[in-house]
Amino acid sequence: MEDCIALFCNPTSENARALRLTKEIMGLLGQRGLACQAFTASWPDTLDGFTQAWIVGGDGTLNWFINQYPDCHLPLAAVPAGSANDFHWSLYEGTLNEPAPQLIERFLGRRPRLVDAGVCNGRLFLNGVGIGFDGAIVRDLIGKKKLAGKASYLLSVLKHIMTYQEKFLSLTGEGLSMSGDCLLLSVANGRRYGGDFRVAPAAVLDDGLLDLNFVGRIAPLQRMRYLPVIERGEHGALPFVWQERSAALVVACAQELPAHLDGEYLSAARFEISCLPKRFCFFV
Repeated sequence: MEDCIALFCNPTSENARALRLTKEIMGLLGQRGLACQAFTASWPDTLDGFTQAWIVGGDGTLNWFINQYPDCHLPLAAVPAGSANDFHWSLYEGTLNEPAPQLIERFLGRRPRLVDAGVCNGRLFLNGVGIGFDGAIVRDLIGKKKLAGKASYLLSVLKHIMTYQEKFLSLTGEGLSMSGDCLLLSVANGRRYGGDFRVAPAAVLDDGLLDLNFVGRIAPLQRMRYLPVIERGEHGALPFVWQERSAALVVACAQELPAHLDGEYLSAARFEISCLPKRFCFFV
């Protein structure tokens, strides 16, 4: 089969940068004589006829892609063009601002790497699941124009940090059993979310495990003190933080909890979460 690259840009996104970058990449690939086709208004039902897929956008666009094509085995390129690009940051070891010509050299010049994904209540994710406080933050951002980096996330954090109430939940899994009042629970494949909050600084994308961070009860006046500690990824030794790794777990609460998968909002009273080892193949 002749090589043909499919370029995907979120059809519901108003991200002008992603659209511009898609057009620029198309032009550069054309100059190299490489066949490509861009999808910016709607996406095809299948990936038949393509040998690679390049996804232009942020974590939400990647999440959309893997859930539309859950059985995709093509080599994938994650082109960072979202507001936070948290999964990209873990995938590319912090490199996010390369211009289009350098991105193309990266993707065309390297072999792809298999990375883990996860599944939560039947929906796939790449970067992680956040339950509780950070789910409430994502809910607050629905329909709002997102600022670059962590600005939008941080503004919403400051809005809710004094008023959000911990919820009692239980967490079970192989070798796991705990319960208690929880401010937030992150189940991470990548190392950060929210644009620069390093909730799981030791997470590895291909170890077959998810990194759990259970943050318990914190007095409202103390939350501002510890927020920068969590942002820097230095929260592991705090007395109200419990960390573990697991391939599968169940989180349950007596009431529905706000949550997010890769920054996409959902709510539930029960979350069944597991790691899918080496599920997708990305150029890095």
